[in-house]
Amino acid sequence: MRRTASHQGRFLAVVLLVVLGFGALVARLGQVQLVGHDDFAGAAVALDTRTLVVPALRGRILDARGVPLADNRVSTIVTIERRALVAARGRAEAVIRDAAAVLGLEAERLLGRTWLCGEDGAPAAPACWAGSAQVPVPLAEDVDPTRALSLVEQPERFPGLGVESRPVRVYPRPLGTSAAHLLGYLGQVRAEEVGPGTGLVADDLVGRAGLEQQYDAVLRGTPGRTVVSVDPRGLVTGVVSRTEPVPGRDLVTSLDVRVQASAEKALATQLAAARQRGWAADSGAVVVLDPRTGGVAALASAPAYDPNVWTGGISSADYATLTDPRAGTPLLSRAIGVELAPASTLKPASVTAAVRAGNPLRGRYDCPSSYRIGNRLFHNHETEGRGLITFAAAIRTSCDTVFYKLAYDEWRSQGGTAAAVDARDPFVEVATGFGLGARTGIDVPGESTGRVPDRASKRSLWEATKDESCRRARTGYPGVADKEHAGYLRQLARESCESGFLVRPGDAANFSIGQGDVATTPLQVAVMYAAIANGGTVVTPRVASASVDPVTGERDRVAAGPRRKAPLPAEVGAYLRGALRETVTAGSVRHQFAGMPDWPVAGKTGTGEVAGKRDTSWFVSYAPANRPTWVVSVVVAQGGPGARTAAPVARAVHETLRGLR
Repeated sequence: MRRTASHQGRFLAVVLLVVLGFGALVARLGQVQLVGHDDFAGAAVALDTRTLVVPALRGRILDARGVPLADNRVSTIVTIERRALVAARGRAEAVIRDAAAVLGLEAERLLGRTWLCGEDGAPAAPACWAGSAQVPVPLAEDVDPTRALSLVEQPERFPGLGVESRPVRVYPRPLGTSAAHLLGYLGQVRAEEVGPGTGLVADDLVGRAGLEQQYDAVLRGTPGRTVVSVDPRGLVTGVVSRTEPVPGRDLVTSLDVRVQASAEKALATQLAAARQRGWAADSGAVVVLDPRTGGVAALASAPAYDPNVWTGGISSADYATLTDPRAGTPLLSRAIGVELAPASTLKPASVTAAVRAGNPLRGRYDCPSSYRIGNRLFHNHETEGRGLITFAAAIRTSCDTVFYKLAYDEWRSQGGTAAAVDARDPFVEVATGFGLGARTGIDVPGESTGRVPDRASKRSLWEATKDESCRRARTGYPGVADKEHAGYLRQLARESCESGFLVRPGDAANFSIGQGDVATTPLQVAVMYAAIANGGTVVTPRVASASVDPVTGERDRVAAGPRRKAPLPAEVGAYLRGALRETVTAGSVRHQFAGMPDWPVAGKTGTGEVAGKRDTSWFVSYAPANRPTWVVSVVVAQGGPGARTAAPVARAVHETLRGLR
């Protein structure tokens, strides 16, 4: 009996434990279903969802009057659902072949897009689809809308196919303008640019040059998000949530399409004319700048190209052409990215430096046909001498020998070759004070710094190149066919190897007339002349002026760049402005600018010598001379004398500016 009672007790205990355990399970189930339903349902969905980024409509780039320079057009795209491909690829391929016949397209090209890049059997990129597996696959873009709609009107014949309209970046080229170097282009986002906080995904297009790159974040807007549920195969089964994208803001610029078109046309015309005269005239640039604000009205560069070549992805052949030196490397902006000797356009700065060094502004200076420094004769650009002349006459006639002597005397007063590395050189100080030798700060990427050589920079360059100079001094230049030129190069190498760190008297003389090692961009020279024109303020060039919300019209100004005083005393500035006006009315370009009494132009020509090449043609000017409103800087590489090639370009641009009033 005691044994039976013991067994019954144990049995009851087990039953009690089972009942308690079952009750706990029931209670937990109730908690899950009634209390934690939302949390667990959300977690279940999260395990089977994907977030798709919806790109925002890119903002436009407009000129100052609202004319679109970069815009969006609608492209009709035929797509296929991934579900149709996974369910029955054979049937889907047959449908695609049938659709290709209707669209008038090659079937194999469409079939290549049905494969995700990296899948077994997928063709090589870009024939495969490199995008997301959760979105409809774009089979063909820019198809005929009428033909595309005929596909969706026959769903039983073309199951899984869809038609979408998507924006595509275009560059309308108003008045035939290119402005390619200013506008830039879009390119596929790189893998390292994608990540948390960037707002970029693998399929995005971002700005790769020009304003498209500089203001990419403004133009791109804020992408939307679509959360979709997917099945175990990764196919979309529904939309969980959607956040609409916010379109990018329009970028309003200071550009005037009329001025840009005039600059591009005039530059092309004079390049062709110079070639007919026997000059290589292989490239050039025009800068039109407001000296009061720094606003850029035009920035032209030749050779140019049609920026639409980038739309939809550039071909390898087109890219090779754009980067080919034999084609002039059209991708390179000659306005901001190429450095050239400024030649005589630097002489107003040299006058300022000479006065700073103690020479009287209104003195008279000898202008012989040549000037001897050591055992070397430095010749005038013109062979004749002019006797004692003023600084104004030296600028008007472009007398080099006046500046040779002034620079040589200052070089000697500093100690010559024994001068300290930090010796203050007024010619260097004035040039850098006008903004030469440094980026102007324009809001377009790709700007060069230029070069204003001083003793410190010359020593640094010598230390970096000494080994190569010494090697060339030993071996010479066997690859140079011209023996005389090869000998000249070898002699230069010997001098550089032994004492290339020294600033020699010839360096100082050449610097004063904008030759030798000094190099500037057309934009930098425009900024210098803007400072002369406006009374001594160095402005920062700006292309963008405002961004505008396309929905609300809200307008935000783009901050102007910094301004600073140039090393230009008021008396010297007034004198230079008179001299530059006289240079146009009585100098070598007087016939070019005749017949414009209501638009008086002031300016200076330059003819830069380049070893092994033809002369560089310069003309930098501003107008109206009595109330400066626009600076026009023109350069043509291998274009000959400034009065022959660059000045006619400036005249055509000034005619356009004159008509804008």
